[in-house]
Amino acid sequence: MAKTGLWVALGTVAIIGAGAGGYLYYNQAHNTVEPDKLIVATSGTLYPTSYHDPDSNNLTGYDIEVVRAVAKKMDKKVEFKELNVDGQLTAVKTGKADIAANDFAISPQRKSQYLMSTPIKHSFNSLVVRKSDDSGIKDWSDIKGKKAAGEAGTNYQRLSQQLGADLVNYDNVSNDVYLNDVKKGKTDYIMNDYYLQKLAIENDPDHALKIIDNMYFTTNEDGSGEGIMINKDNKDLQEDINKSLKELKDDGSMKKIAMKYYNADVTQKPDVKISRNFTISDKYDGK
Repeated sequence: MAKTGLWVALGTVAIIGAGAGGYLYYNQAHNTVEPDKLIVATSGTLYPTSYHDPDSNNLTGYDIEVVRAVAKKMDKKVEFKELNVDGQLTAVKTGKADIAANDFAISPQRKSQYLMSTPIKHSFNSLVVRKSDDSGIKDWSDIKGKKAAGEAGTNYQRLSQQLGADLVNYDNVSNDVYLNDVKKGKTDYIMNDYYLQKLAIENDPDHALKIIDNMYFTTNEDGSGEGIMINKDNKDLQEDINKSLKELKDDGSMKKIAMKYYNADVTQKPDVKISRNFTISDKYDGK
């Protein structure tokens, strides 16, 4: 948490402009807001990246366990803040969180505003539709006029609007809400990461949804995989995180976590046929 007033000792804490009039206070000796803690922004609703175990209600997931392993390497405790995507971005910018971990693409746009770790995951994108009728989608021209489910402002919703879909926006809801609305016809499809969607529909008790296997796609904003997002001015923390990630990858720990949550080694680039690569337009009104 950002500290102000008498807590700030001269020579101990650096004050760095964080945009939007905010400031990030971090301890120079430890590169984090609090010296013995890594404060992490995440959603808690994105299975299997960041979610609550249905039996224990404990926060877990691939990104969560990778971050915990990184924090252990750095000899720090972890505190998670559960926020929607915009809230996560703001928390990192303003110093309310050290990092954000929520399947964030290492995209050119994101790298212009934040520091990113080395990749912890490689993937591609897909569409989930109703199994009974493919939601009327056979190719990319069929997207026009369909109802696209997603969180406002994400690249998926931006692309859906670009392709002529009607946007149905949600605010940090769990997978079952998205899936049930497609099944009921409130929406027609969900664009998202392939591995996330594959696991989501495998766990759907109705087995009423499918991934269209001839419409895998990438975008100019996918970048070089997914990584951990860090305040743009905190290069020391980026170096420490990357050092820890390399150790976790080299000793096989990251692959072990990947197999547990994805049943696939997402630390390696997938070999799959991509239907289209899209350039996402800057034009977007969120409607």
